[in-house]
Amino acid sequence: MNVPTNMALLACLLTPVIGAVLLGLAGKRPNLREGLTFATAGLLLLVVASLIAPVMAGQTPTLEIADILPGLSLSLTLEPLGLLFALIASGLWIVNSLYSIGYMRANGEANQTRFFVFFALSIAATMGIALAGNFFTLFVFYEILTLVTFPLVTHHGNAAAKRSGRIYLGVLMGTSICLLLPALIAIWVLTGTTDFVSGGILAGKVSPALTLGLLVLCMFGVGKAALMPFHFWLPNAMVAPTPVSALLHAVAVVKAGVFTVVKLLVFIFGVDHLAQTGAAGWLTIVAGITIVVASFIALKADNLKRRLAYSTISQLSYVVMAASLLGALSMTGAVLHIAAHAVGKITLFFAAGAIYTAAHKTLVSELRGIGHTMPWTMAAFSIAALSMIGLPPTAGFVSKWYMLSGAVAIEHWFAVGVIVGSTLLNAGYFLPIIYQAFFHKPDNNSHGQAHGEAPLSMLVALLVTASLTVVLFFVAEWPLSLARQVQ
Repeated sequence: MNVPTNMALLACLLTPVIGAVLLGLAGKRPNLREGLTFATAGLLLLVVASLIAPVMAGQTPTLEIADILPGLSLSLTLEPLGLLFALIASGLWIVNSLYSIGYMRANGEANQTRFFVFFALSIAATMGIALAGNFFTLFVFYEILTLVTFPLVTHHGNAAAKRSGRIYLGVLMGTSICLLLPALIAIWVLTGTTDFVSGGILAGKVSPALTLGLLVLCMFGVGKAALMPFHFWLPNAMVAPTPVSALLHAVAVVKAGVFTVVKLLVFIFGVDHLAQTGAAGWLTIVAGITIVVASFIALKADNLKRRLAYSTISQLSYVVMAASLLGALSMTGAVLHIAAHAVGKITLFFAAGAIYTAAHKTLVSELRGIGHTMPWTMAAFSIAALSMIGLPPTAGFVSKWYMLSGAVAIEHWFAVGVIVGSTLLNAGYFLPIIYQAFFHKPDNNSHGQAHGEAPLSMLVALLVTASLTVVLFFVAEWPLSLARQVQ
């Protein structure tokens, strides 16, 4: 592999790290700080984009950073799944930066420099996860991501933020250290490596019973995927500013979780090995239960961000369930849903933050007629909600179609029932919001009716992501070409 391509991998890590340092130095000059945020985000996207051509040509750019022990090294490797994740994170960082600037200024948030610095470090850790060449490297950056997002979750510094931070750190570090790390060590001892290999590394080396045990440790050890019962950190983290919620739900943390799940299933356990041993059957059931239970909780939640949080828990388990079916169609749908959910859910959280900023409303029951005063925001919200439900013309329709087709193809009727039933539940907790926003008049006695849209930068950001939700429907073949290579 040529040096420039190898160095591009390193640049994906170093660009946001260097940007974070510069942001810290520019802290007393807000305009310079925010300009540097855009420049860093834009440069990162260019670097990631430079790797599209070699990956699409079948190359696998690789960079060895350090050998720790025999069979244990820090290394970077880019393949189609990692490329898709890196493009999502780097692309949405630009839009989230635009939104964050408007949100933080409009709401007079304190410690804005710290916010932007740790946001950049979070993206750096996300790049490390996307480019990880082995399980060990992924684990290192997975832990770093937890640590650098902790100051963002506790940004407000009040009692509620500190409590949520303790839950966030406790659940994510607890599951990874107590469950994921032992699985990593066991895999290394049993196979002599932790490298990500097409077809996995366990076949012929691990018994079916041990495969099952390792899979249980790994799947529950990836707390960021929010499988029940290790899901409750996510709604608790909603005390953070809305741009952080968008980071958690769309750009970095939960996407790192489901990315890790898919990565381990395909490149450590191996799809064929899992199919032969039948070790993944339980995962389909647990993910299906998570989808349905989280959807019912979302249906009853009046706080808008809490409803969106439980929607995220449900949507993440779509990815886990579809991947656990081990079929070509369902795996393609799982990978594509990572992208579809990213652009849809970031739009929903952007809209929630815009509503809070302009109208000071946080409850679903307060949104009667808000489509009359914030038509652009609620139009974007509606598009993203349709994508979460899985209706055309949105990206969510394409990913759900592949997941459903995959379940039907292997006659897994439990998964079919979950997808169909939860789709109806999705409609049940999203469509009433849209209906009362546009088809009800604002309550005369409702507080804060004399408002318009949120600041322009916030509005532009949410319109961009809503547009991407539709664009991905019409240009789905390109992300599908990457998704189909993940088998």
